[in-house]
Amino acid sequence: MQKDGVQGEKSPSELIGARIEELGDWRGETLARLRALIRQAAPEAVETWKWRGVPVWEDAGMICTGETYKAVVKLTFARGAALPDPNKLFNSSLEGNTRRAIDFKEGDTINADALKALVREAVTLNRSKTKR
Repeated sequence: MQKDGVQGEKSPSELIGARIEELGDWRGETLARLRALIRQAAPEAVETWKWRGVPVWEDAGMICTGETYKAVVKLTFARGAALPDPNKLFNSSLEGNTRRAIDFKEGDTINADALKALVREAVTLNRSKTKR
């Protein structure tokens, strides 16, 4: 676990795994499931650990963050406002011009196919911006 801004010898992936274990409840299970779906959709994505404890997935830029709160696990897409969302997954942070988020509450069902499509769209958008 990170202390005073120092990660020690653990990799970001190990830190994310430790966070999932540390939660030990539905939030950990949800974060683990979201992590697995992100990895399936974007196998080249890199896991990072930022802002003293936030899991981040990146591919040619930030794809999304996975924050855990008491009542929700929040998956925030850095450029979500620019992504198509035909399945209406975004249900949080809708007012801004850039980010969009999905709040998962205890017992919510994850639409795996729609989420993976959204992750792939985010990667495509990131990569299109780096080619300019």
